[in-house]
Amino acid sequence: MQKHYFSEGLVGKDWLFDICLTVAPDGMITALESGVKAPAGTPVHGPVLPAMPNLHSHAFQRAFAGLAEFREAGASDFWSWRTAMYHFARHMTPEAVEVIASALYVEMLKAGYSAVGEFHYLHNAHEDQSLVMSEAVLKAADKSGIALTHLPVLYQASDFGGEPPLSGQAPFIHTTDDFTRLLKVLKPRFDGRHRLGLTFHSLRAVPEESFAPAIDAIETLDMKAPIHIHIAEQTREVNACMDWADKRPVEWLLDTQNVDERWCLVHATHVVEAEWRGMAERGCVVGLCPTTEANLGDGIFPAHEFIKAGGRFGVGSDSHISIDAREELRLLEYGQRLARQARTVLTGAEGGHTGEHLWRQAAKGGAQALAQPIGEIAVGKRADLIVLDRSAPMFAGAAYSQIVDALVFSGQSNPITDVMVAGDWIIQDGKHPQEDEIFGRYNETVGRIARLMEEEGA
Repeated sequence: MQKHYFSEGLVGKDWLFDICLTVAPDGMITALESGVKAPAGTPVHGPVLPAMPNLHSHAFQRAFAGLAEFREAGASDFWSWRTAMYHFARHMTPEAVEVIASALYVEMLKAGYSAVGEFHYLHNAHEDQSLVMSEAVLKAADKSGIALTHLPVLYQASDFGGEPPLSGQAPFIHTTDDFTRLLKVLKPRFDGRHRLGLTFHSLRAVPEESFAPAIDAIETLDMKAPIHIHIAEQTREVNACMDWADKRPVEWLLDTQNVDERWCLVHATHVVEAEWRGMAERGCVVGLCPTTEANLGDGIFPAHEFIKAGGRFGVGSDSHISIDAREELRLLEYGQRLARQARTVLTGAEGGHTGEHLWRQAAKGGAQALAQPIGEIAVGKRADLIVLDRSAPMFAGAAYSQIVDALVFSGQSNPITDVMVAGDWIIQDGKHPQEDEIFGRYNETVGRIARLMEEEGA
């Protein structure tokens, strides 16, 4: 057992002082006390917060972030961005995926994310590499120290009704039998802080008859495995779903699938009241990625109404335009303020601190979506923690939960000094022990890919 001491921090809904955590060798918190002075010479950290789960990541897109902001004559929207992304995906080998994911996960850790849901659809870039592509992601998680919920993606069609895939989608495609076989082969590789789940890319990419076999396969392996899906991200998708099934996407999902607490509906941007109420009633998590949703022009999810109805949410960095939980939460709140011309929109009904409320709720919702025992500092939870630099200018004058408000809403510099995952300090004094080597490999690999694409005129 190890004891860790903190000057102050967010424990549940309370701001406590002189905190002592006892952590077992498996990284789980076994005892929590406050008002405890550390023995002489013992390091005292603080303030301490629960680390944030990143519930939605496409790791390979990190190397593409910022490279699709040039507009040709004509339309520029999600669908034109997708075409450019397909060109980039063709160059992803298992080695490149491992290098890019390793660097990304270090960036996430330094930003206060301790766990990631890797929405992994890059299976077959050059040949049948499904297993080695997933193993590349797992190696990156091990190298960086982040906790991984690996979410292999079933992707079979280009549009509703099982339309054949486009040529650019070839790296993503699986038959149902091959996909369920991949899940079975992968399962023994996941233990400890890593989890295996299941993802349907979207309703347009997975025919209706493929849902049940995939869910049966993952339930045979793990009845509590998380299930994720992109849904209702764009109005074009909603309209196409109406043409196909005479139902909206979330409406169709709620009517045909056993959506429950295991499910994470990513984006769900364009929903009507019956849909967001249905999601809240089922207890699923909505995965919100405000920086990516803003970058792609998706729209704004009705978070105020959903949360007021008891809905659960978490945040993800998705395409990694930003790797900063603070910015995701800030933009989430600001979008609601702009839409309503009001302030502190997403604060709880009982009032309180907006930043602190957002951090707590996103941490708990993200933990649920990833099936990870994290999201709060409590006995029985894993010791995934972040420590803030109390001397940072953004915290001047802040006290108690104002510290979390300032973290979310004040300043751009990163005040996170230390990050613990499963009881181990992965980031100390703002640095990962292998970051120089990891970032060096990343720069070389992405530079090489960029040169290849330039030669191709992509």
